[in-house]
Parts: sequence; C-alpha cells; structure tokens
Amino acid sequence: MIHVTEIVEVDDALLTAFGRLIPQLSSSAPPPTADELAAIVTSPATVLFVARDTDAGTIVGALTLALFRIPTGMRAWIEDVVVDANARGRGIGEALSRAALDRARAEGAKTVDLTSRPSREIANRLYRRIGFEQRDTNVYRYRLEA
Repeated sequence: MIHVTEIVEVDDALLTAFGRLIPQLSSSAPPPTADELAAIVTSPATVLFVARDTDAGTIVGALTLALFRIPTGMRAWIEDVVVDANARGRGIGEALSRAALDRARAEGAKTVDLTSRPSREIANRLYRRIGFEQRDTNVYRYRLEA
C-alpha cells in the first residue's frame, strides 16, 4: 500500500531516499543536501510530497509543488516527479500528482502546469490520463551558469 504525505521535517530517511531517487530523475543534478531539503520544506512557495510504501516503510516517490502569486492570480507548478524504478507501475505517480492537484486547488490555483520530456512516455500518458492537456507554447531556458 502507498501513502502520500507532505514533508514538514527533514530526516535521515528523506536524505537516503533522495540519494536514491534523484539519480533516477537526473544524471546531471546531485541529490539535495539536508540544508537544501530543509529550504524546500520550510519555504511557503514549495510543498514536498513523498509516497511511502507502508509495508516496507520506505519512500518510493517524490514530487515538488511550487505555489506562487503573480498579478494574474495564484500559480501552481509541479516539478521533479520521480518514482523509484523498483516501484513503478503501482499508481505512485498518479497518487503524488493527485495530492499536488488537491493542494493547488486548496491554495486557490486555477491551473497547474508541468513539463515532461517526450522520452518519458509513461509519465506523459499518466498526465494526459488524469486530465493534463498539452499546451501549444514555447518553453525557453536561459542559463545563468558561467
């Protein structure tokens, strides 16, 4: 059984889980430190959700919801959705996404955005199945790194 919760405190289990999950999400980003996770957890602009396998007691997935107000209203953005490769196919991504959608609705957001690489076919099918619509837009990135 899977249980999704909002993280309010950083502990060793969370650090261990992110050490295992982030390399599955990104080959170029290191896992966050305890201080970096604490900044996410304590920020009023981010909500960190995790999915736990209640039988094993381990964290098997995570999702970050960013919430911020702009002149046109409350915005919500889902980022860094990751499910452990050994736990995929059990509805974990959907459970995390639905928890984020519920929280965004409760915060007054009218829409929730996310991006997903085309190569992540299973994730893209999930997002469409639960109601996300592909937008006709351009996504730009400006690199600030030296």
